[in-house]
Amino acid sequence: MAPLLEVKNLKTHFFTADGVVKAVDGISYEVAEGEVVGIVGESGCGKSVGAMSIMRLVASPPGRIVEGEVLFGGEDLVQMDEKEMRGIRGNSISMVFQEPMTSLNPVLTIGRQITETLELHQKMNKTNAKERATELLTMVGIPDATTRLDDYPHQFSGGMRQRVMIAMALSCNPQLIIADEPTTALDVTIQAQILELMQDLSKDLGTALIIITHNLGVVARYADRVIVMYAGKIVETSTAVEIYKNPMHPYTIGLLNSVPRLDADDNTRERLEAIEGMPPNLGNRPSGCGFQSNCPSPSPECLTGEPVLREEEPNHWVAYCAHCEQEYGCKWFPRDS
Repeated sequence: MAPLLEVKNLKTHFFTADGVVKAVDGISYEVAEGEVVGIVGESGCGKSVGAMSIMRLVASPPGRIVEGEVLFGGEDLVQMDEKEMRGIRGNSISMVFQEPMTSLNPVLTIGRQITETLELHQKMNKTNAKERATELLTMVGIPDATTRLDDYPHQFSGGMRQRVMIAMALSCNPQLIIADEPTTALDVTIQAQILELMQDLSKDLGTALIIITHNLGVVARYADRVIVMYAGKIVETSTAVEIYKNPMHPYTIGLLNSVPRLDADDNTRERLEAIEGMPPNLGNRPSGCGFQSNCPSPSPECLTGEPVLREEEPNHWVAYCAHCEQEYGCKWFPRDS
């Protein structure tokens, strides 16, 4: 069966006065129907720009997709005109943004913001759209949904606003939902509720879900497969179980070593490890391995060899630098000969 979404060698660059910023620099991955995929990495690694590129929401200028394909149901979204994309956005592919207060219109009622999408994409009349909006708010756990339709965004808490955003994303029964840091502005209790809700709805409705986050705990609990990004590229991808059981890339190992462990006691608890250095400047990215400025023991080979994503183990792809490939045994990832 063909995947629902295929991203092939996607490159999105920003053309600024200071040069070309290669925010997304040749990423490729697939998402199957009903699959939950987690995309993780630190701020500035290209996670959100990659998602915005799928939706064709990158502001131009200065941003532009310069290369690659985004195949959805076999059709290339990159080649579609704006009118065709408006038929896709919110209908077949929906997006949940990280800060709902800036995504919702403060001068329109919640009900109007949901029914507008239904009237536009589903061709519903006002009565049917309002009934569907009530059903959606109830589905995402908002009590007294009929009354709350007449409320404005500022009358909802942060968690409730995010539930409204999820209801809007689900309104047209999309095949794919992209959730870009959907719990960033919420406390941990509400975060868990929102993520459980999204996972349950994905399973019940068969909707594919991409969760973009810097929180490794989120992907461990909710994702079927994990994509690790660094400096605009994918450096490792596999199932969530495999990534946590057998991380291979130094960056993935560094991310996992920086997370507190709940199973650590006073005898095993150690100081968390920090990833040294700073991410490379994507406007003037050095040649060779993008992780070289963060690696504790780079070699001369790291400065010249461009990492290649390859299948090291079944369904486990890693982009090693030349240093790791030639088994020099770096401090972060000593390889057996």
